[in-house]
Amino acid sequence: MIAENSIRIIYGDDPKQMVINLLEAIKPEEEIDNNALIGIKPNLVLAKPSSSGATTTPEIVEGLIEYLKSKGRDNIVIMEGSWIGGRTSEAFKVCGYEALSKKYNVPLIDLQKDKHKEYKIDGMKINICDYVMKVDYLINIPVLKGHCQTNITCALKNMKGCIPNFEKRMFHVMGLHKPIAYLGKLIKQNLIIVDGMNGDLNFEEGGNPVQMNRIIVGKDPVLTDAYAAHLLGFGIDDIPYISIAESIGVGTSDLINADIIELNKDTGTRKLTPSGKVKQLSRYIVEDSACSACYGSLIYALERLDEKGHLNRLKEKIYIGQNFKNKRYDGIGIGSCTLGFDKYVRGCPPKAKDIVEYLEEHI
Repeated sequence: MIAENSIRIIYGDDPKQMVINLLEAIKPEEEIDNNALIGIKPNLVLAKPSSSGATTTPEIVEGLIEYLKSKGRDNIVIMEGSWIGGRTSEAFKVCGYEALSKKYNVPLIDLQKDKHKEYKIDGMKINICDYVMKVDYLINIPVLKGHCQTNITCALKNMKGCIPNFEKRMFHVMGLHKPIAYLGKLIKQNLIIVDGMNGDLNFEEGGNPVQMNRIIVGKDPVLTDAYAAHLLGFGIDDIPYISIAESIGVGTSDLINADIIELNKDTGTRKLTPSGKVKQLSRYIVEDSACSACYGSLIYALERLDEKGHLNRLKEKIYIGQNFKNKRYDGIGIGSCTLGFDKYVRGCPPKAKDIVEYLEEHI
């Protein structure tokens, strides 16, 4: 099993096989007792398919279930509590989890209907659903996506689905960041599998999916979220709950000393046709056979520049894609395929944060 300071990444366009390959590499069964109750917590914030960029890809959960069962870990449940105004039961159906439940005989736990208990921590009171605290091994499967209030949502924020609706309202009253951090202290995440296939650009509800073709595995939710922030073009300081969680001992955001390994390189092609805001941002790009992870990083970087009011300073074309290898153009190249350019951003794929910093310096 990987260490607490480890992150593993795999790229591709077959999420079921990707997660199986990841799990074979890290062997989580080594720390799961045969009879342990395993709770899988996806992000089913509302009843929209994963192609919207809002919810966890069901094929990832399917691969996880098949892997666990192949290792004799059969005591598995899927649990979730959708957002206020939505019904978890409807999300289970629309998002493909009802079918998964029937196929693999894995119960669905609707946390909106679960009982809850109050927990006290550092002067705060947080109610958590009983079933969440009952499981022996919690596997969190958040979607890597933007969020209109907290900038990103990933490992720490996905635990918000583990509290009753009235507590979700209280989190907003308290400003989200502090209660999210302290919830991370109360709920132990044993394994995090981040769905980075096609999360939304900047909205938890989906609608502007960005194909990234990656799955990320970690143990530390703070480290995982710090890595996720950089992928989406943010610094850790842009996501206050990361620093708060680190300060109270939930984990570390030290990416410099982390053990981060990519198990392969992305060669997947984009299947999603850019729409909405993503389509608007793509006007700045000259693309020729770009891998989806690299292209996705660039889209997130351009969105960050737009939010800062800097995108209108961009006068040069931005080039990205495998067919720009060994070529030179009068513009800015993105990724290792463009290292022949006078100006280019290193990385295969580069993180959005690196692209943002480079463009801010050169435009």
